[in-house]
Amino acid sequence: MPPVSASTGGSAPRETPADSGALRLWQVVLIAVIAITFTVAYLSVYALLNNAVWGENDFIAANPWAVPAGVVLFSLLVGLSRKYLHAPDVIHGGFADSLKSGESPNLRTFPGALLSSLFSLLSGASVGPEGTITVLVGYISSFVRGRLRISSPTAALGFDVAALASAFNGIIGSVLFTGVFATEFQVGGNKNAFRLLIWNLLAGTIGFVFYQVLGLPSFARSIPFEPIGELLPAYTVYAVALGIIGSLLAIFAGISMQAAGTVMERVFGAATVAPVLTAGVVIAIVGYFVPEVLFSGEGQIHAIIADPARFGVVMLLGMAVLKILLLALSFKSGYIGGPLFPIIFASTLVGLALSLVFPGVPVVILVLCIETAALALALGAPLTTILLVAVVGTADQYTIVLLALSAVTAMLIGARVKGRSA
Repeated sequence: MPPVSASTGGSAPRETPADSGALRLWQVVLIAVIAITFTVAYLSVYALLNNAVWGENDFIAANPWAVPAGVVLFSLLVGLSRKYLHAPDVIHGGFADSLKSGESPNLRTFPGALLSSLFSLLSGASVGPEGTITVLVGYISSFVRGRLRISSPTAALGFDVAALASAFNGIIGSVLFTGVFATEFQVGGNKNAFRLLIWNLLAGTIGFVFYQVLGLPSFARSIPFEPIGELLPAYTVYAVALGIIGSLLAIFAGISMQAAGTVMERVFGAATVAPVLTAGVVIAIVGYFVPEVLFSGEGQIHAIIADPARFGVVMLLGMAVLKILLLALSFKSGYIGGPLFPIIFASTLVGLALSLVFPGVPVVILVLCIETAALALALGAPLTTILLVAVVGTADQYTIVLLALSAVTAMLIGARVKGRSA
């Protein structure tokens, strides 16, 4: 998404007199095609590896110890990639930072980044693929930009954001996703925001159409719920209450991130292999007893939604807490990945637990409102979150009203907590 650089703030990047920073149409089209092609290839390779290792595997089915052993093995490979191949990580960033590409990466570390990203996703760590795509597309964009000799800060920013727009609009399943996110974070500042938004939308449309034409699965409608079909006064009260619950979940996630970061730094210091390997052991032990909390959660969540009563209220809430703790541990120990689906997973489980307690409330309200509040506060991007949850959960117009109320509730609580902390 929007790069973490000086251009992310409100001031526009400086431009040389000889270069106005404008990109050419063919350059935007080129990087859009390259970015979505790479993303499709990368996700295809990951799917093949994931199926080969963790799919219908008779050996794993016959040997339960193979799952924790595999988790530890891939975690070790992540650590080795960091130490010897200088793979990047998101240890010092937050949830939103994992969805933004950083400064131009050193292309010599690309092999390490590629391997570490695949090992992270295969390790069972609580991270999603969106973070790995952000990192890798950043490398691709930087390489192509160098070959095209795009040197102006504004042109470079527009080029990089166009690459991410093409990649993410396809896999998210919304032609507006990255455009909304970049606008919400004021990428390019007041002077360049409109120009960059044009390239963002163009590249994002190319990526979205490319993905749709190939018929590849996206996040869109991946967690469908029955729409409410009407807007009752009581629903607005539910939305505010659920916004509070989602906010508490996001605050818990933030505290967990801080705590995990502090512990890892104090115990391991600047070590690279030990923290990932230790985290892998913890994830392996937890995953052995509660396999549902392994990986990002996008695959495991469907069986839980189909029959939440099989788990019960206590188990659902417990898995939600475990997922957040594993997310924080994964981020702060050196795995590469994103927070979207782990947070959606935890929020969904809390909503399903409440549905068992309050069966009269539509489950779509319980789940989607908590998801919206938690993600809005965790990412600091309420508009992007509403769009994401509406796309993933197939929300109708009435549900979107409730999502907005939950997002507002979360942001107000977040502002209050931030103010009191300051």
